[in-house]
Amino acid sequence: MLSGMIPPRWVLRLLWAIHRGIDRLTGGRIGTVRPTGQRLGTLFVISTGRTSGQPRRNPVYYVEEGPNLVVVASNAGAPTDPAWWQNLQARPDASVEIVGEQRAVRARAATPEEQARLWPGFVRGSATFNEYQANTARKLSVVILEPR
Repeated sequence: MLSGMIPPRWVLRLLWAIHRGIDRLTGGRIGTVRPTGQRLGTLFVISTGRTSGQPRRNPVYYVEEGPNLVVVASNAGAPTDPAWWQNLQARPDASVEIVGEQRAVRARAATPEEQARLWPGFVRGSATFNEYQANTARKLSVVILEPR
């Protein structure tokens, strides 16, 4: 489980770049994992750039709720939303990769009630999410990826 001090942004970017590289080198066999009990899963969100129109592939942690996949637009507690969430707000149809499988999804922001219900699952998997929220004035968005 992730917890403790938040590393500098350059360290997080480097770690996620390594993560993406391993996933690509192994054809998706290593790089994503399904959530279990207290552990968050990892997936890749493939969105369309809101200005470029180009595909963008970003790794994120997730939990499952029925058929939906749920992620948090934390951006490591930065003052702005992550680019992938800005892209999904502009163009909500996307896809995800999990353990070599690709699924078509449609993104939407969780309602306040959904956010209150889903947030504890992320904190159980990683107390760092509370640190991210404490380090920014913006409310971190919980994003629901519904099958389409």
